[in-house]
Amino acid sequence: MTLPQFAFIKAGWHADIVERALDGFLSEIPAEQVTVYNVPGAFEMPMLAQKLALTGRFDAIACAALVVDGGIYRHDFVASTVVDGLMRVGLDTQVPVLSVSLTPHQFQETDHHRAIFRAHFVTKGKEAALAAKALVDATGAESRAA
Repeated sequence: MTLPQFAFIKAGWHADIVERALDGFLSEIPAEQVTVYNVPGAFEMPMLAQKLALTGRFDAIACAALVVDGGIYRHDFVASTVVDGLMRVGLDTQVPVLSVSLTPHQFQETDHHRAIFRAHFVTKGKEAALAAKALVDATGAESRAA
């Protein structure tokens, strides 16, 4: 039987924080079962997730981004659009798509805030990995890969 395969998509904005989600994900799923993809920002994640889901190579896909309020009212729109898009990809393709896409109410470019969100992303990455494994087990996705 072939081991389940996972894709992990991460956005480039605030990469030093977002990368921690991958660290958390890899603490629960061996690296040889994970293929990592980079996109410029959160908005690009649903399209790549859909493209990857349609290949049939992946049993689940996790996506990570940090969408912050940059002073222009668009972060709520971006975050909502991204999460809705990721959910639609999962529903349309029947490949589980998990979101580690966070939109904090308060984010400041300080060492203190960066440390808080780095730690939080590790936790959320672990949670995404555990959810991905549970969904693969529940849907029998590993039998599709065999």
